[in-house]
Amino acid sequence: MGRTSPQAAAESPPAETAYGMFLAGQGALNDGRSQDASRYFDAARTEPGADELVSERAFTAALLSGDITRAASLAPTGPDASEASRRLGALVRGVEAMAEDHGKQAVAEFGSSAIAFPHKSAAALLAPWASAQAGDVEGSLVVPQVRGDRLVDYFGGIGRGLLFERAKRYDEAETALKAAASGDAPSEIAILTYGGFLERRGRRLDAVALYESALGESPSDALAAAKARAAGGKPAPPAPSLKQGAAQALLAPTATMIAAKQSQIALAYLRLLLRLDPQRDEAWVMVGDLMQTGGDTAAARDAYARPRPGSSEYLEAQGKLAWTYEQADDHATALKIAQAAAASGDADARLTYADLLRANERYAESAEILGQLIRQAPTPDWRLYFGRAVSLEKLNRWPEAEADLQAALKLRPDEPELLNYLGYSWIDRGTHLKEALAMVQKAVGANPRSGAMVDSLGWAYFKLGDYKQAVETLEQAVELEAGDPEINDHLGDSYWKVGRRDEALFQWRRVLTLKPSDKVRAVAEAKLASPLGPDGPPPKMAGE
Repeated sequence: MGRTSPQAAAESPPAETAYGMFLAGQGALNDGRSQDASRYFDAARTEPGADELVSERAFTAALLSGDITRAASLAPTGPDASEASRRLGALVRGVEAMAEDHGKQAVAEFGSSAIAFPHKSAAALLAPWASAQAGDVEGSLVVPQVRGDRLVDYFGGIGRGLLFERAKRYDEAETALKAAASGDAPSEIAILTYGGFLERRGRRLDAVALYESALGESPSDALAAAKARAAGGKPAPPAPSLKQGAAQALLAPTATMIAAKQSQIALAYLRLLLRLDPQRDEAWVMVGDLMQTGGDTAAARDAYARPRPGSSEYLEAQGKLAWTYEQADDHATALKIAQAAAASGDADARLTYADLLRANERYAESAEILGQLIRQAPTPDWRLYFGRAVSLEKLNRWPEAEADLQAALKLRPDEPELLNYLGYSWIDRGTHLKEALAMVQKAVGANPRSGAMVDSLGWAYFKLGDYKQAVETLEQAVELEAGDPEINDHLGDSYWKVGRRDEALFQWRRVLTLKPSDKVRAVAEAKLASPLGPDGPPPKMAGE
C-alpha cells in the first residue's frame, strides 16, 4: 500500500473519531510533520473520548511546529499530565510571556518548581532576562546557577555581561565578557559578544585584534564579517534587546541537546528561541537540519529559506536548500539555487556548486571550479583536491586524478575517505596492490561499518587472489550495503572464483534489480551471458 502524501493527509483525516485523529497525528509526529500532527491532535481534542494524552500530543505538536502561542495555551498543568510535559510546559509559558512583554509572569514561570531536569539550565539562563523585562535591574544581575552545570556558569556569564552593559555598569560588563572570551577555547558567541561590546565602547582596534586572534585559531564566516566591520569603521552592532538576549541564551542548551541526540527537545528550544528573535539566522539553519534529518523536507526548506541575504548564514542555508532539491531528484532547481549562491564568489558556496555539478555528472565544470578554488586558496583544503580527483577520474584523466589524491593525502594522511578512494582505485586497476591493501585496511579500521570501505578491502583480497578471504569480506560488505549494485557484483565474482556458481549467478541477477550504472549493468549482463563468468571477455561499451 502506498503512503498518503502529507498534503492529502492534512486535507482528508482518515477517521472521524478521537482515536483515529490521534493515530493520524501520532503518525505525522513520528514522520517529523509537526504542522500536520498539530492539526490532527487539535481535531482529536474536540472529539468525544479525547483524554489527557491527546492534549499532551497537541501541545507537543504545536510547539515543534513553531506555534508557541498555541503551545502555551495547551501546556498541560493537570494532575493527569505527565511530569515531562508539565516541566516543558512551564518553560514554554515563560517564553511566551516574555514574547508578549509580560516579564513578571515570565519570572514566575522560570522560577517555578515545575521546571526541573532537563530544562533547569534553560530556565536559569532565561530568568535574568525576564527579570530585566520586569524592571528588576538588581534581579537581572544575579548570577544564574544550577549546581554542577558549567554551561550555565559560562553562558550565564556572557548574559550577565550584557545585562551589566544594559545597566550602564561598563567596567563590570567588560570583566564578565572578557572572562568568557578568554581561556583556552572560548566560544564564538563569547568572542562576538565581547567584540561587539568593545566596538560599542569605541575600541575598534581592540575588537579587530580580538577577532584576528580568534580567526587564527578557528576560521569562521561570522568572525571574518565582524573583523571586516570593525576594521572598516562601520557602525558597531547594537546591544541585544531583552528578547534577543534571551534568545541567545537558549543557543547553548540547544547545542547541548543536539550533542546528546535529544532532537525533539533541541527543536523545541529552537522554536522557543525563534519566538523571541525570529531573525536569529543560525537558529533557522539548525531547525532546517533537524527537520531534514527527521524527514520533513518541506519544513526544512522553509527554515533554510529564512536567513536574510547578506547574513553570515545565508549562503550556507542556500547550499543546504539546494541539496534538499538534489536529494528529491529536482536537479534543475538544486543547480539553479547553488549557482546563484556561487555567483557571490564565496568559496564555500562555489564548493557546494562544484559538488552538485559532480553529483549531476557535469564533471568538467566541477573540476574547473575546484581548480580555481585550489589556485586561489592560500592553503588548499584537502577536500578540494579530493573533489577534483573524483571528477578527473570520471573524465578518464587518471594520472591527474591520482596526483590530486596523493596531494590530498599529504594534507590529510589519515583520512579514511581518501585512503579508501585511492586504495580502491589502485586495486581496481591492479596496481600498487600491497600498498593499496594496507590503505583500505586502515580505512576499514577507522570505519568498520562502511560497506563501501569493506567492499574495497574484499576487492583487494580478490585482486590478490585470496578468493576465500574475499568472499568472507564481501559478504560483510553486502550485509552493510545490501542495495549497492557494485558490491553485489564483486561478491558474485568472488563466489564464482571459489566454485559457488549458482550463488554467483544469483548475485549478478540481483545487480540488475538495483539500478546499476550503465557500466556495471553491462558487466553483469556479460557475465550472465558467458559460460566463463568474470573470466570471459569484458563487454564493449558505447564509444569504445
